[in-house]
Amino acid sequence: MSSDQARPLTFAVPKGRLLDEALPMMAAAGVVPDAEFHDKKSRALAFGCEGSDMRIIRVRAFDVATFVAHGAAQMGIVGSDVVEEFAYSDLYAPVDLDIGHCRLSVAEPEGAQGSTDGSHTRVASKYPNLTRRHFESLGVQAEVVKLNGAMELAPSLGLASRIVDLVSTGRTLVENGLVETSVILQISARLIVNRAALKTDERVADLVERFRAAAHAARAEMA
Repeated sequence: MSSDQARPLTFAVPKGRLLDEALPMMAAAGVVPDAEFHDKKSRALAFGCEGSDMRIIRVRAFDVATFVAHGAAQMGIVGSDVVEEFAYSDLYAPVDLDIGHCRLSVAEPEGAQGSTDGSHTRVASKYPNLTRRHFESLGVQAEVVKLNGAMELAPSLGLASRIVDLVSTGRTLVENGLVETSVILQISARLIVNRAALKTDERVADLVERFRAAAHAARAEMA
């Protein structure tokens, strides 16, 4: 057994709605958090895993990618938006889990769509890299005001002329007088792994195959 395999694996999962969809897929792959994980009164961030010495950590979605890329966690689940935003070279996303579907879109105040700020625009987003790349492809320099929430308020308060944010049903945009004007990225959840861990730890490769089989079975069931 290598020194890597002598240590418990750490599996990172995101807080929020994606986690609810991910739990059945995790269970199908044999990754089942212990009872405390589901205790809403618990303030813990690290949990045991039934039937193994694996440790499961629950953190913000952006932090899932950071923990895995830097090897603090060997594997995790996160949206492809996070994978694309950070583009960590040490991160590998071998399995599309086909859950957590949404899109990253540009939205503007109703009635303003089609208007232009010329070659420069100010955009509110928590995705500065994807936002800049998108507007650069259109020949527009984007000044990104980084916000972590309440994005829809930015245009009405004069902070930015448009936003780039995740969209699912679009209801929140409508309720705040915004219109989706273009889609930057279609998003689904991915299993991510640390590249070095995949090469040196057989347990990581085994889990990748288990998640791949679980995702395939879920697709077959939906067909």
